Amino acid sequence: MPADRLTSHIDEFKEAALSCPIPAAVELIGEKWAFLILRGALNGLRHFEEFQAGLGIARNILSDRLGRMVAGGVLERSPDPTDKRRVIYSLTPKGEGLLPVVLAMRQWGEEWGYGKMRVVLADTRDRKPVRKLCVQAEDGRPLSLRDLTWIEREGAETIRTAAE
Repeated sequence: MPADRLTSHIDEFKEAALSCPIPAAVELIGEKWAFLILRGALNGLRHFEEFQAGLGIARNILSDRLGRMVAGGVLERSPDPTDKRRVIYSLTPKGEGLLPVVLAMRQWGEEWGYGKMRVVLADTRDRKPVRKLCVQAEDGRPLSLRDLTWIEREGAETIRTAAE
């Protein structure tokens, strides 16, 4: 690759990286405790005491991470109707949208040697395990890294519209 083309490629990468949404997402949920709180919320934990007991996390760290996740719109706080002294932490739609992220991390961990779990996530209706997540083409074909390229969104929408 000629030097000027390499420089151009690096400049394009740098420009795209500066506007990439991944760093903001990692800032919000990428830290170990935040991710484990998210996993707990996805699995039905709702009260401060449940998160603390279920995760073995220090109170000050838990309080800080819950506050950040509420401020980031992943969790919301509401008074517990059965005990006004307690607060319920529940997932917002933004928080529920992280389910595929958590599931992908779990599946990756199982596949790459961190151990198969005895309990698996299943469809409530059929009680069958969910499929392994994968990147798919618009037509459903599984894609690997070598099958992918970055294109302008406008061009992608034009192509989809032309095909429909």
